[in-house]
Amino acid sequence: MEPTTSGRFRVHDRRPRPDIDGTGPSDPPEEFVLVEHPEEPIDPTDPDAEDRFDPLYAAAEGYEGDLADRVASLDPGVVVDATLAWTDGSARFADVETVRESRFRYADGVEGMFEAAVDAWDQIRSAGEAVGSITTRSNDGDPNGALYLFADAPGSDAFADLRAGRIPVEPLVARVNESREDDDPREVFVLRPAAHDFVAVYVVFDREGVLAQTVRDTYDLGPGLAAGLDDGALDAAKAGSDGGDEDDLSDGDEDGFDALDRL
Repeated sequence: MEPTTSGRFRVHDRRPRPDIDGTGPSDPPEEFVLVEHPEEPIDPTDPDAEDRFDPLYAAAEGYEGDLADRVASLDPGVVVDATLAWTDGSARFADVETVRESRFRYADGVEGMFEAAVDAWDQIRSAGEAVGSITTRSNDGDPNGALYLFADAPGSDAFADLRAGRIPVEPLVARVNESREDDDPREVFVLRPAAHDFVAVYVVFDREGVLAQTVRDTYDLGPGLAAGLDDGALDAAKAGSDGGDEDDLSDGDEDGFDALDRL
């Protein structure tokens, strides 16, 4: 009988299986990067806190029937209840159900990084820090996203580490949920600008809001405002430009979000 592991996980990414020793096939099978999704916030001072976010990996291919459909529908960012079956150290889904449809979107070498991120990074760098954060706000002053910035220092690859789960994103999302007193689906953008030496993790509060659509449009990361013409997104944006709720990528204010107390 195969050993199994059951729990709640974040689907962090879907990728070709890395060829660790150079002996793998030229067309490697795909796998999911999973990170445990804790039921309660984890105390960062707990000696086991870092280990709670260690990634594990599950095969993304080779399923049948209804399970195959459910596995195929898993996009990066979703939270799932899953049972994993282990064979020779490899995991496969024995069962999986999506419980929260957040989204993670990754982009490397992006052009035209938005002003709030660049200005915040200049402040962080001048203070001699390697990690920092701000809250961005809409034109009417309402918080709409938490922006975390990480140094991409020589000899390291913060973008790759974030995408692979080696630098945990989960505590950053949990921090947002705690501050907003809900666990609504979020849209999380992991962006490395071509012209700057940092990586941005942008946790947008409203997954379907104008800000999330604007970021998707700006960096070609999926359907944005243009795709929302039929559901009123453009009307919402126009209303915001007259003092309503339009989200502004150029405005950011410092507040109590501190990535350092979670990483």
